[in-house]
Amino acid sequence: MVEATQKATRPQTRVWIAIVLVPAALAVLLALGTWQVQRLIWKEDLLVAIAQRSHADPVGVPEIEAMLAVSEPIEYRTAFAVGEFVNAGEQHFFATFNGQSGFYVYTPLALADGRFLFVNRGFVPYDLKEPVTRPESLLEGEQRITGLARGKLEQKPSMVVPDNDEQANIYYWKDLDQMTASAGLAADNVLPFFLDADATPVPGGLPKGGVTVIDLPNNHLQYAITWYGLALALVAVGLFAWMRRKS
Repeated sequence: MVEATQKATRPQTRVWIAIVLVPAALAVLLALGTWQVQRLIWKEDLLVAIAQRSHADPVGVPEIEAMLAVSEPIEYRTAFAVGEFVNAGEQHFFATFNGQSGFYVYTPLALADGRFLFVNRGFVPYDLKEPVTRPESLLEGEQRITGLARGKLEQKPSMVVPDNDEQANIYYWKDLDQMTASAGLAADNVLPFFLDADATPVPGGLPKGGVTVIDLPNNHLQYAITWYGLALALVAVGLFAWMRRKS
């Protein structure tokens, strides 16, 4: 008698469990899908803003500083700077460009007001890291550099990124403070952003500018469809089970 009662109770228990769990799971799936839709809208707005900034008329250093002062985004903003390169302060960021290993050359640009701006002049092959191997690239005199403003990183972007090798002058992430110290410059005399030079040709062809890649992944629509699809599948399974139980 007891065993029969237990057997009768089990289906009822499963029903109540399903009544509780299925709506909860459905709510989670719908919430995740909605969150991805919100992320999609945010990402599309961001991509439009970046496209507008990167194709706008170039602005000077004072305008970029004014944007930073009011927390206006400067990332990928077309800008220009005028000054003289301090070639002895070159810093080298390990990179791959067009399938070739090498370095992005970051050089301080001395501005007329006595401050410095680190310019990513572009790519040089691995065996041309040292300036002595490419003397024609060491530009002298006043230069006008146009490119894209890039923000300063406050910390290493990921634990998987190696630490910078200051002794070998090889960077794996753009640590402006370390570049400043390695170049022998005062921290309060260096502007808090970078300028990635455009592809304007330079004597000898190196460094090769225009290396900035604007590639922000936007997979949120795919994720939203996945979560909503799972929610729909859950509803279908629940209806099938209910109809089967009723029949």
